[in-house]
Amino acid sequence: MAEGYLHPEFKKYKFRELKVYASTEWLADNKKKYRQVFDRYETTYIYAELSFYNKLFDEEDWEINVELKCFSLRKGRKELCNLPFKRKVSKYDSVVFVREGWGNKTEGAFWKKGTYYWEAWVEGEKVATKYFYVEDAGREITHLENPYIQTKSLRLYEGPYDDVIEEDRTYYSKFSSEETRYIYVEIVLENVFNTKAWQCELFTKFYNDARELKGQVIRLQRIEKRDEVIKITAGWGSNVKGSWRVDRYTAEVVFMDKLLAVIPFEIEEEFEEGVPGVILPHRQAPVILTPEEDLGQTFEEVMSKLDNLIGLNAIKKEVRDHAKYIQFLQLRKERGFEEKEEINVHSVFIGNPGTGKTTVAKMMGQLYKKMGLLTKGHVHEVDRVDLVGEYIGQTAPKVKEAIEKARGGVLFIDEAYSLARSNDDTKDFGREVIEILVKEMSNGPGDLAVIVAGYPKEMKHFLDSNPGLKSRFKLYFEFQDYLPQELSQIADYACVEKRVRLTREAKEKIDDIILKAFRKRDRSFGNARFVYDLIEKSKIILGLRIMSDDNPRAASDDELEVIHLDDVRKIDLKDQPELPMIPVDEALLNESLVELNSLIGMDKIKDQINELVKLVRFYRETNRNVLNSFSLHTVFIGNPGTGKTTVARILTKIYKALGVLERGHMVETDRQGLVAGFVGQTAIKTAEKIEESLGGVLFIDEAYALTHKVGGSQGDFGDEAIQTLLKRMEDHRGQFFVFVAGYPDNMETFLKANPGLNSRFDKVLKFEDYSPEDLSRIARLMLEEKSLQPDEAAKAHLDEYFKFLYEYRDKYFGNARTVRNIINEAIKNQNLRLAALKGEEREKTPDDILTLRDVQNFKLDKSGFLFNKKTIGFRNKGSESN
Repeated sequence: MAEGYLHPEFKKYKFRELKVYASTEWLADNKKKYRQVFDRYETTYIYAELSFYNKLFDEEDWEINVELKCFSLRKGRKELCNLPFKRKVSKYDSVVFVREGWGNKTEGAFWKKGTYYWEAWVEGEKVATKYFYVEDAGREITHLENPYIQTKSLRLYEGPYDDVIEEDRTYYSKFSSEETRYIYVEIVLENVFNTKAWQCELFTKFYNDARELKGQVIRLQRIEKRDEVIKITAGWGSNVKGSWRVDRYTAEVVFMDKLLAVIPFEIEEEFEEGVPGVILPHRQAPVILTPEEDLGQTFEEVMSKLDNLIGLNAIKKEVRDHAKYIQFLQLRKERGFEEKEEINVHSVFIGNPGTGKTTVAKMMGQLYKKMGLLTKGHVHEVDRVDLVGEYIGQTAPKVKEAIEKARGGVLFIDEAYSLARSNDDTKDFGREVIEILVKEMSNGPGDLAVIVAGYPKEMKHFLDSNPGLKSRFKLYFEFQDYLPQELSQIADYACVEKRVRLTREAKEKIDDIILKAFRKRDRSFGNARFVYDLIEKSKIILGLRIMSDDNPRAASDDELEVIHLDDVRKIDLKDQPELPMIPVDEALLNESLVELNSLIGMDKIKDQINELVKLVRFYRETNRNVLNSFSLHTVFIGNPGTGKTTVARILTKIYKALGVLERGHMVETDRQGLVAGFVGQTAIKTAEKIEESLGGVLFIDEAYALTHKVGGSQGDFGDEAIQTLLKRMEDHRGQFFVFVAGYPDNMETFLKANPGLNSRFDKVLKFEDYSPEDLSRIARLMLEEKSLQPDEAAKAHLDEYFKFLYEYRDKYFGNARTVRNIINEAIKNQNLRLAALKGEEREKTPDDILTLRDVQNFKLDKSGFLFNKKTIGFRNKGSESN
């Protein structure tokens, strides 16, 4: 090497790159903000950066002659500058950078719209040329206004290195880590600067969740003045699958050093189709940007589509009258008339489900767009779940996000009355939603129509819940239930949409089902949804019939689309999930019954359960539906220590043995396991416990605590737990049973707290206090478990003591729990007595006998009672009551 570089033709450098930039800001790794397109109004100097590799790195220092020349092509080729200089190259620099610029320190003073280029010369030899462009849209770019482009759509898709044609693209919000190759951003822009041709340069940068740059794609595209829409795709990845790791990512689009948009996406195990919300610099929340629907129809064409809807005659007239009145106000404004109030486009839709509210809302959005009242005319549909947060501080961002997604169109709030659940529930965050909506409709930036929908009575309560709410809505549209003849027409329309045909007999049967449903309807009647469901179910039955043939592929086109009378007859309007047929486990049943019958006392309880077992067995043997014949949700009423939990566990095993329960386990919980401290959390917590108990029993101890207001608070969430429980008991009928337990007085209050509770729990097991004789038997059984027995004196004293306790018991008497405390105390006394004996004497003293001395501290004396409802009702020296 030492001799090689002395050769006359040896070059001490190797050209690397020539780049252009305008900002003198330093970035990481000695980089600059490299670009090729610059806006006249923000440009002072434009710099060239020449870089080359030092072939004498770590060998010796040397000198190099460099020239940087800039040329303009605005009016022919013209040299703007020639910058020659000699540069010393250090042996410690493996890569050498030479930077120099030209221009004027005043923005917009030197550079004009046109095409330019830098040339780099090294030792008299031209090594590179780099073109750049200066554009002039008449005004500078700001964060609120871009005079060149407007973002219309950002979507993501997956594909190979050579991209995917537009008609074959599938758009995703989540991508598979194992199957993803390149992730492409499809960018659609509106050409705002459409008076001249110009150069558009877009930077698309892909970041992971740690804000590490995964890749960058630069697209430079000439835009002709006839181009209304600009479409650019930029992808990053590898043709080898698996180069994307599970994480959260963003693709950021930059135009002329300004952030244009950010689109987030996730890499997970599976693909998920959809379009993620796009974050725009001037918007408060992400918005869905997709190519707009064809809103090119005229005003009359939109009105004609409305007129073509089945039924809704009153609504059609009201909408047309409303549109004409708006046109009248606009005409007055053109003639110079001033109106004190802006045109009101906020509406209340009242009606049952399936009456066309959402369809009409979409048409009103299009009408408002045609009339210049909205910029987009789309509909963003939400309900309570989309607006109300689970914790303090979460609601406002969710509402603002929904408003921003709807901006330019209609915010359609279905079942809006659920936002005002109760006038006295100050902890419900639905009120916060209403306050934000009122503020938005009063003095927001506009370009928004709010439509709220729901049942008549509830919507009145909703509008009355906030003084300012009712005054913001001037338009009321009442959607009546469809008439049977209109529902019949809807059925015909549904058949056309689903590409099926009904025979005359099948159509008559469909009309008959519709008529019966109409006569029995309540406010939850589905109207058009009900009819669409009928046709869908008929189509499914048609499909099952065809596929059950030996050779379904031989079926003709007619056979594949014609629904017959028998198909419609098979429709089950009350589909219930089929429960598993589990045979009786005789061994487990006998074991459980022996365990039940061996319990001390509770004879009535045993009789009730034994009778139930006989009935269930009889119904199983005669193929009758057990679950429709019996309510197995059970109330256990009794004082502490009467065996409620023990019997609940045995009863669960009995139901499992009889095949009534699929899994036969018991999940034990109480108020703390069901109720949370924040709005929305209680329903989740209760649902999780129910999910855990499916196939078994949910045992709620001290269930009455769910109806007790904590500190008298109106916002207590125990009621929410009860509502969730009742709904799941209905939705999952026969899939699990609920046992509730508690004290007699409190449980009566609990069952009366909600009308639905009494109807769900019609089986009650009442546990009486144990008699003195039962208490003595329990005590002897507990001693036997410890291999102990009382002598006659101790036995007599304990019997008398239990009679004494029974006679003076109150509603807090602990029953078997009290007995256990007494026996534990007696055993402790016996152990202390034996411990006090000397070794020889202790060997002669039996250690399995309980003597009078061990139990004599249990005195028949009322003065020893401690009147505290949380204790068992007596006090012993040195003992602890529970």
